[in-house]
Amino acid sequence: MPAPGADDLLGDEFEDDEVWDVVVVGAGPAGASAAYAAAVAGRRVLLLEKAELPRYKTCGGGIIGPSRDALPPGFDLPFRDRVHAVTFSLNGKLSRTRRSRHMLFGLVNRSELDELLVEHAVKAGARVRTGVTVTRVEQHGPSVPDRRSVAVVLSGDERPVLARAVVGADGSASRIGAHVGVKMDQVDLGLEVEIPVPRSVAEDWSGRVLVDWGPLPGSYGWVFPKGDTLTVGVISARGEGAATKRYLEDFIGRLGLAGFEPSISSGHLTRCRAEDSPLSRGRVLVCGDAAGLLEPWTREGISFALRSGRLAGEWAVRVAEAHDAVDARQQALNYAFAVKAGMGLEMGVGRRMLNVFSRRPGLLHAALSSFRPAWNVFAQFTRGATSLALVVQRPMARRALNALDRR
Repeated sequence: MPAPGADDLLGDEFEDDEVWDVVVVGAGPAGASAAYAAAVAGRRVLLLEKAELPRYKTCGGGIIGPSRDALPPGFDLPFRDRVHAVTFSLNGKLSRTRRSRHMLFGLVNRSELDELLVEHAVKAGARVRTGVTVTRVEQHGPSVPDRRSVAVVLSGDERPVLARAVVGADGSASRIGAHVGVKMDQVDLGLEVEIPVPRSVAEDWSGRVLVDWGPLPGSYGWVFPKGDTLTVGVISARGEGAATKRYLEDFIGRLGLAGFEPSISSGHLTRCRAEDSPLSRGRVLVCGDAAGLLEPWTREGISFALRSGRLAGEWAVRVAEAHDAVDARQQALNYAFAVKAGMGLEMGVGRRMLNVFSRRPGLLHAALSSFRPAWNVFAQFTRGATSLALVVQRPMARRALNALDRR
């Protein structure tokens, strides 16, 4: 079902001065998950999105186990392909394919995934307004009628939207994140193209992805098949724009895909939060990319968005119920603790993995392509049977990471 547009009145049951329990800004995986979690708890929820749905998002679209496990009950993933094999290469050399009898992970188009997640939020009771831009939020001042309210100011609207709690899920350049004071300590540039290919080429890639450890420190490239289209991309540290673009061009050429015209060429910045970065301010919480929540090594963000969005929605309900600033702050701190206790630990390990990978990509390549225990851990991770935080609790893995990190 299509989401209502910006001109929709959102139903006669709500007056212009109605105070929503929870307003969520941004309808990606994090925002839709937050809206669903708050709505399924029986609260009045408004989800705001600046674009019309569905809309394209630059994203590989890999759905690993933690992403699948964070979805709403009964959610049917719109898989374009199911991955059973991974080809690893080291800047185009030493290529080797590892296979699994069980599915490793699935591939989706973000436009389809996001639209379905919003539909589930709507079914749970959330209302949606698209085509609106949030310029800022205010927790004090003439726009705020009382201390329990937050004013969400929309571009072009004379009156702000009022809420008892706000969840910012408006992407890596988040205005809500700026209000909260989110700090980033890692920024990377991702470049991606969508390449339509003939059936013969698509069949060669079906069920198999390519991961290429790149020439720049911490960089890698990928090929994700999605039916008759290949999603091809590279990522590396910001500041290496020309070299990253050259890597993508060389990567496409090596793959024999330079003769096909991309239907979409795009780029985006991914941002990882600093460890001491706040996750809330007053009655405003942030999640997903707006909070800088993604795995620093692989830059995987969908599972972090889904999980943090669900937590933000659940704790936003508690913030909305808080009768004073002290109680609201306590609930917001509980949300931050829940995020740091799970995803924060994974990000810490991811930072260490990125440090090792940036210095010794050949070592990682050799381990994944030739050392069966390392491949088994990779397969378990993608299926959701383990996590980076759990892996490093194993004595052998912990000793290896400590040794490599010291070097």
